[in-house]
Amino acid sequence: LDLVAGHIPGAVNLFYSNSLSPEGKYLTSQALATLYKDAIGDIKPEDVIVHCGSGVTACHTLLGMEHAGIKGPKLYV
Repeated sequence: LDLVAGHIPGAVNLFYSNSLSPEGKYLTSQALATLYKDAIGDIKPEDVIVHCGSGVTACHTLLGMEHAGIKGPKLYV
């Protein structure tokens, strides 16, 4: 877990459950693409770094981005 709590400057917080349906399944690839593209804006996917305290939900986001056809984001452990 992160040793120091706080906000990373320039970071966007996207709660992982935003990518899930009420049934707890990933949204459609089209809905995920809209969600993630709205979050990253004009940043190239290969310049996106996904992070969370333990890495678990960050991996959930990376899998969702892959399902949405967004290739290249990286995990910051």
